[in-house]
Amino acid sequence: MDSQADSPMDSTTADRADSGRPGDARDRDVEGRARNARPRDGLGRPLPYGTAGVPRQPEGVVRAPGETVAEAQQLLDEGQPFHAHEVFEDAWKSGPEQERELWRGMAQLAVGLTHAARGNVTGGARLLRRGAGAVTDWAASGSGRERPYGMDLGGIAEWARALAGEVEGGASVDAGARAPRLRG
Repeated sequence: MDSQADSPMDSTTADRADSGRPGDARDRDVEGRARNARPRDGLGRPLPYGTAGVPRQPEGVVRAPGETVAEAQQLLDEGQPFHAHEVFEDAWKSGPEQERELWRGMAQLAVGLTHAARGNVTGGARLLRRGAGAVTDWAASGSGRERPYGMDLGGIAEWARALAGEVEGGASVDAGARAPRLRG
């Protein structure tokens, strides 16, 4: 008898049944779309159901650019770069076409810091450099783009490249302590 084939519950099903949610039900948002409802830590890592995590950023929020910068800075300062990335991603998706690359680059920087703080050397360094390149390119693409919404893109890119080098050199990263100053 093949115990795996004859078992009514494989290990995946058993884990799901013990997870704190109904048997085989999928997590769904209010509109019925599949969405993982597991709590998350400040770096966006999933925690077991029933564990207290940090509040998740609501998705699809349209903010004024200054609000985006202020909210993202607060999350970065709190050591929550994954959640700051969600704020930048909202700006990237809802903002004007001519600013999408700016916000995409800022989201990449936040994800790079997330990966660096999680100990992912390769991913962290790569995304920090990619985001630095994106904001540098955006700033160079037009007059007056060096300090959008008060952000110091040159300083941010310099921070990201320096941190990428430190991460590759083996430095451990505390996301809150290493958060960039967006407005210099």
